[in-house]
Amino acid sequence: METTFGPALKEWRNVRRVSQLDLGALAGVSARHISFLETGRSKPSREMVHHLSEYLEIPLSERNTLLHAAGFAATYRARDLSDDEMAQVRAAIDWTLDRHDPFPALALDRHWTVVRANISAKIMIGAIGLSEGESMLSAITDTARMEAAIANWAEVAQHLIVRLRTESTFVGGDPILEATANRMVEERQTRWPARPESLQAVVPIQFRAQDMVLSLFSTIAQFGTAEDIALADLRIEMYFPADDQTRQVLMGMANTT
Repeated sequence: METTFGPALKEWRNVRRVSQLDLGALAGVSARHISFLETGRSKPSREMVHHLSEYLEIPLSERNTLLHAAGFAATYRARDLSDDEMAQVRAAIDWTLDRHDPFPALALDRHWTVVRANISAKIMIGAIGLSEGESMLSAITDTARMEAAIANWAEVAQHLIVRLRTESTFVGGDPILEATANRMVEERQTRWPARPESLQAVVPIQFRAQDMVLSLFSTIAQFGTAEDIALADLRIEMYFPADDQTRQVLMGMANTT
């Protein structure tokens, strides 16, 4: 029985820009066998599909597709965060977000839907008209809304476009992420700021807050051993003050609540 595994494997190898020889060396498999798998002369075992997927860093949802292409049943599930099986994961997310207050922190899914947010993050996303359960993609394509909320939106937008495309490439191409990036480029193609000669260590996001500007930068964390599709796509984004004024304001807000 002919399968579509070979072309799918080759496509992922090209996405990762890895030669047959390099993949073989990484995975401990001969380049000849990789070639045979791609041309259909050899049929992979379920274990080989998993093995090559690990070395190509193929996302879990796409591994299911690869397994199906090789004639096997899907392995990975996508559980809802409210499921009983996810209780410890849910507790870990809530603990991380709560401990990060008074600085904003939120959990985002693959399409930037706000799955969870701490108190500070709820205030932050509320300033751009969002709440838990809504996607940030709808906001970042609204230039007027973002410029009203973020003083350096043009600079931040450039970095978000790169992030969107990087995330899309990692999963083998995501139409929603790509469409968002393209729309942002179209809307801002004549309004990019000049790139400074001396770059900062990080680009802060400068939120307008009444008569002041609060500067924050973010870090992104994810679960390192996830074997659930939804959990593997989940990102925890934590914001930190980029200057003393922002730190003092946020700490002061915490002391009054």
